Amino acid sequence: MDKKLSYRLITGKDDASFCSRISALLEEGYILYGSPALTYNGEHVVAAQALILAKKESAASSQADEM
Repeated sequence: MDKKLSYRLITGKDDASFCSRISALLEEGYILYGSPALTYNGEHVVAAQALILAKKESAASSQADEM
């Protein structure tokens, strides 16, 4: 199994495919980091969105919260 990157910057044409890529990463445990950026390259809008991997709580801290 490959180790997931802690930071990802996804770029591409602002279309349904781009949104699907972002949605898939959110399902894998990534969270949005900052606002999206948009630009126009003369043909279409290009989007960029940073994501970071959410840190999982350790079992010890989860147990402490339950007390």
